[in-house]
Amino acid sequence: MKIALVGYGKMGHMIEQCAKAMGHEVVATIDVAAKDATNLVAIGDGNAVAEAVKNSGAEGVIEFSHPTAVIGNLKALIPLGLPVVCGTTGWAKSEKEIEKLCADSKGTCMRSSNFSIGVNMFYKIVEEAAKLMSEYSDYDVAVWEAHHNQKADSPSGTALEVARRVMLGNKSKTEMVFDAFHEKPKANELHVSSTRVGFVPGTHTVFFDSPADSIELTHRARSREGFAKGSVVALEKLVSKLKNGALSSGKLYGMEDLF
Repeated sequence: MKIALVGYGKMGHMIEQCAKAMGHEVVATIDVAAKDATNLVAIGDGNAVAEAVKNSGAEGVIEFSHPTAVIGNLKALIPLGLPVVCGTTGWAKSEKEIEKLCADSKGTCMRSSNFSIGVNMFYKIVEEAAKLMSEYSDYDVAVWEAHHNQKADSPSGTALEVARRVMLGNKSKTEMVFDAFHEKPKANELHVSSTRVGFVPGTHTVFFDSPADSIELTHRARSREGFAKGSVVALEKLVSKLKNGALSSGKLYGMEDLF
């Protein structure tokens, strides 16, 4: 498959390596700053992004840019009609807008806060554990995540999905709190805390704590490679399912639709 990469930072470079190793051709790398990108575009210039992708002959697009750029990029890319896989986080509030854009333009986008197969299995484990532990009122629950100090959003998209899975399993938790507490937490509040330090690729922990003991579930990424390879696999599956009719164009999809 011929793939265009929008966003050519550390993740973009690793995605390129994984895509080539999996037998694909990267026909364009598009960025606002990376000097080794095939196409340098001005910040916010969606038309330039779209033109670069069209001129490359790409059959699919992987977008890993920045929370401040992702919506503009998706608005430029989705109407092209190519399958788009988006790994940039920090735009949950705009999902309805992008969903409508897909429907109106008959474009297709697949987004995920984390493309790692292990993380997606972790989501399922967390949801089931939260359901089991919710039967015992002595156990409270919280979510914590840590990432490198170059990450632009907080909490991570993965942490938000982990928290959502906790709340699906434990119906007593109805509100996520991301800030510091200045009074004791309410029983319905789920604390989701973040740390930004050094070079941590990504660590996510769910705590179940009682007066008697504590249980911790942790996913710890060793590198970005799992995320990068997962995004290429996601594009492969998206293209395949669109071709065989398992999925249809004009929609915004998630990992659960592919795996």
